[in-house]
Amino acid sequence: MTTATTAARHRIGHVAVWALQILMGVFFIVASGAPKFWGDPYAVQIFAEIGAGQWLRYFVGAVEVAGGIGLMVPRLAGPAAVGVMALMIGAAYTQAVIMGAPDLMLFPALFFVLAAVIAWVRRDSIAAWLPGR
Repeated sequence: MTTATTAARHRIGHVAVWALQILMGVFFIVASGAPKFWGDPYAVQIFAEIGAGQWLRYFVGAVEVAGGIGLMVPRLAGPAAVGVMALMIGAAYTQAVIMGAPDLMLFPALFFVLAAVIAWVRRDSIAAWLPGR
């Protein structure tokens, strides 16, 4: 394999990861977080079913928007991906255990895997945030 081929693959991988980060970031801001703030009836209903109160809807919306923004900021992409992974663990648990709908775990599991890929690729930015670095 030539150096040019290796460089081309690296470039394609770099662009693909950035595209994934941007798509996930926009999704978490526009399609997931924002509806929780503006009181989308489905979001209100879901959080009423969870039984923790509507404050949780605002909190989760804020975390989703922050994660979405973080995914699109180079220095924050790795830590934001880890945060999204934690959020998706909570979403999967809530849907499977609290709401009794394990079939709805598919999307949080998919987003967890995609965030894990981003976290792995951006692991240097995660290490930069650790104490002693």
